[in-house]
Amino acid sequence: MTRPRMDQLALSRRALDRLMPMHLWFAATGEVLHTGPTLTKIAGGADLRGQPVRDVVEILRPKAAAGLPALLSLEGARLRLCLRGKPDLPLRGMIVALPAGVGGLINLSLGLSFARAVSDCNLTLKDFAPCDQTVDLLYLREANAAIAQESRNLTDRLQSAWAAAEAQALTDTLTGLANRRAMDAALQAMVDEPLPRFGLMHLDLDFFKEVNDTLGHAAGDHVLTRAADILRAEIRAGDIVARVGGDEFVLLFRDCDDPDLLEAIAARLISRLEEPISIEGQPCRISASAGSVLASHYERPDRDKMLNDADLALYASKNRGRAQHTLFSDALLAPLRHN
Repeated sequence: MTRPRMDQLALSRRALDRLMPMHLWFAATGEVLHTGPTLTKIAGGADLRGQPVRDVVEILRPKAAAGLPALLSLEGARLRLCLRGKPDLPLRGMIVALPAGVGGLINLSLGLSFARAVSDCNLTLKDFAPCDQTVDLLYLREANAAIAQESRNLTDRLQSAWAAAEAQALTDTLTGLANRRAMDAALQAMVDEPLPRFGLMHLDLDFFKEVNDTLGHAAGDHVLTRAADILRAEIRAGDIVARVGGDEFVLLFRDCDDPDLLEAIAARLISRLEEPISIEGQPCRISASAGSVLASHYERPDRDKMLNDADLALYASKNRGRAQHTLFSDALLAPLRHN
């Protein structure tokens, strides 16, 4: 049995591809004979065979004179190089001369450019030798990407949960309208504008207590839901309607300083709310009283003052026989002064 020479080892091309998937094998004449599968993939799948090795690879450091002997003189040195077709992807490598002057082998690695190569060339774990340090970097990169994605998912879920909780905190659970907290914030924002121009209406349902007392709370909830639908449908885009009490609502009308407009809106709302509501086949009737105030009435609008004045106008409507609308004026304060 012939013992193999201990200074030489024969490898099949398949074995070479598995051990060094980024190698380049060139002949004694300088033409490329074979490239490893990963190097071929990085080169865009181009067939590099038959091309002069100097046209395929550019040695960046150390510089060497032209010609194959000068290239082989770099044997064993740590090289910085790139494929001429991908000058923006730096590589590391080492040249080994093959026995009997039959050519040479350049084995390449990605080094710090692995992240870009993996992304740009769609490289996977199968493109690297199992013992290649790049595999560890790729595992780490994929783990970091998975952690980052999970962190983004968690952040999105937390933000969605926060937004839902915030919306719930500002919403009346029965009617889906804004609640008092939301109304207070919106009203304060309008008051704080440099030139406030808006109207505020306080609306109260007439005869609602009778509905609750005679037909029960379920019927009362149905009436409130129906009233909320009417108010929501009748306001303009950008206006706000909020339920601030049992059967009390506050409406905020942006860019409104026209008393006739408020009067027309109130008349339409009262008319709609007086339409019969069917509850278990029985017609149920309510109405509404309303009081309004305009921000332009004040030298400097104040949230609490406006709410109080709208409340005075509301009760003036009720004292006039209900199903009425009253626009606040200073004359409504006279009885309070006498008291």
